[in-house]
Order: sequence, then structure tokens, then C-alpha cells
Amino acid sequence: MALAPLYDVTDEAFRRIIAKYGKPDVFYTEFVSTDGLMSAGREKLIHHLWLSDGEHPVVAQIFGTKPDKFKDTAKLARELGFDGIDINMGCPDKAIIKTGSCAGLFHTPELAKEIILAAKEGAGDLPVSCKIRIGDTKVDWQNWIGKLLEAQPAAIAIHLRTRKEMSKVPAHWELMLSLIHI
Repeated sequence: MALAPLYDVTDEAFRRIIAKYGKPDVFYTEFVSTDGLMSAGREKLIHHLWLSDGEHPVVAQIFGTKPDKFKDTAKLARELGFDGIDINMGCPDKAIIKTGSCAGLFHTPELAKEIILAAKEGAGDLPVSCKIRIGDTKVDWQNWIGKLLEAQPAAIAIHLRTRKEMSKVPAHWELMLSLIHI
């Protein structure tokens, strides 16, 4: 399966146009692989982290499975002038989750926690957040979110569907209402 549809959605040119005609409170980059950025292939991926002056605040969205690569990528994002780091732990694309990345991390919550901690170490004083889903094949979020909270991310954005549901069913709004009361 080609990954092209996942990229080139919120690239630097698109964000520049949005900033000019209706700037949001915060920008996010398209997600980029920590493995790729920390390899000889960096030059083929670094354009995903290009910034223009009018984009701030802007958050670098990254994914992968190796904590040391998250630390190094967060450090790179800080050096490039980003205002925050977001770890994508929610993308349901089969090619991505086969690597254990994104929604594939649901099955390795201890690794997900290590990834957040490593990214925080590399990010310095930049906030580190993560984006997740509420389960893999069924709604099963409590242990997952509990493990992530141990790493104290700045925020957790919750896509109110499971990996299996993708975006093909209505969101589980009743869960959101119950989370508000926690």
C-alpha cells in the first residue's frame, strides 16, 4: 500500500496559505518517521519539517517505535524552531501499524510510555503531546491511557474510534462525556 495519501496534506506550502487566509491557533505538520529522519534517508524526509515564519505556533508530528530516535528527532525539531512535538499513536494505516508504529503501539503501552519520555528528553522545554485511539479492535482505553499518563505528556488528543473502526463509524461520544467527569 502506498503511503502517498498520508503525506502532502499539511505541508509547508499549505500551512503558509492557511496562515495567510485564516490562521488557526496552532499548526501541525504532517507526520514523519523518526526512523527516516535519523537515517541516511533524512534528506528525502526533511521537507516535512520545513517551516515558514507565519506558522507559529507549529507542532512537529512524528511517529516510530524506537525511543532513541524519538529523542533525537525531538532535539532536531527543537533546533529547527518548532513550538512542540506530537507523537502520532493513532494512525490506523496497515502499512504503518505493521511496523508497530502509531496505532500499533496500543499493544505495547510500556514502549509507548518510553517513547513519550524519550521525546520529552530531546524536546527540552517544548511540550510533547500524543494522539491516540480508544482501542485496537474494541473500545479498551483505560489501561492504555493510564500507561501514557505515567509519562506526563503535555496533552493527549483522543480519536474516539478504535483502529479497526478507522473513521467509518460515528465517534464514541458517550465515552468523551464519561472522560470529562474523570
